[in-house]
Amino acid sequence: MIYGIIPARSGSKGVPGKNIKLLGGYPLITYTIAAAKMAKNISRTIVSTDSMEIASIAKKYGAEVPFLRPVELSGDKSPDIDFVIHAINWLQQNEKKTPDYLVHLRPTTPLRNPIIIDKAIQEIRSCVEATSLRSGHPAAESPFKWFFRDEQGFFKGILPEYSNDFINAPRQLFPTVYIPDGYVDVLKTSFIMESGTLHGNKMIGFVSPVCAEVDRTEDFEFLEFELKKGNEPVFEYLKAHFPKEN
Repeated sequence: MIYGIIPARSGSKGVPGKNIKLLGGYPLITYTIAAAKMAKNISRTIVSTDSMEIASIAKKYGAEVPFLRPVELSGDKSPDIDFVIHAINWLQQNEKKTPDYLVHLRPTTPLRNPIIIDKAIQEIRSCVEATSLRSGHPAAESPFKWFFRDEQGFFKGILPEYSNDFINAPRQLFPTVYIPDGYVDVLKTSFIMESGTLHGNKMIGFVSPVCAEVDRTEDFEFLEFELKKGNEPVFEYLKAHFPKEN
């Protein structure tokens, strides 16, 4: 069994009400619900939230909200492991079963292609030794070319073996670095229950497309622009199944 799990707490500080703020006429979280429901390998889509309002919207758009997440696990400093273990424990205690994998989809990454989600699931299922999968896209600029500033005000390379002159070399001479993003994470339930950790040391590096993520109000403006360009399958799904809310 493979479940999608979408964390959506109510207390966003950077953008108040972020998870249900309208984007293209639909609450932000609905794009992630649509992506999970469109993915062929996900059999169930669960939203973990502490908010009755978010829960109501999630149900309206086809997700399940079988429980409300405790407030003490929903703060801005609460780590992901808290809501994941809470969900696993709830399923075990109330349904006497847990999925083999949880596909962790953050609502702050709204524009995904469900085909890529399915590809990530297939990749971890084909790798027995993997403890998890996490997505990331190549960094446009290598952090190996960056500096820190020491106490005397001098720039120093991040790695001592990279001299200040070598840092000026073409970026192609430096290792490729990937930026973790919210496109898709796949978690192995048995590993989490045994280790008490999410990812482990055999985390598949799944290379995802560059994706826009919501951290600021201005990010919604960029995403609105992306929607106008068309070819976003989750937006087409929402328009085909639900009326706009604005």
